[in-house]
Amino acid sequence: MRLSPPKQTTFWASVVIGLLGVIGKLIPSLPLVSPYAFWLVVVGFALLVLGNAMTGL
Repeated sequence: MRLSPPKQTTFWASVVIGLLGVIGKLIPSLPLVSPYAFWLVVVGFALLVLGNAMTGL
């Protein structure tokens, strides 16, 4: 399996989504983010993996 670096927008989108999940876990008083904190981190990592596995993403 050949890996390629993700585009900058894909990388930063995955970082922002992952950070929202971490912030949602650390600050449970955020009503829109906290219930989905785990899934935001999972989606952020999945987006980063897809960006590495697929060319052009």
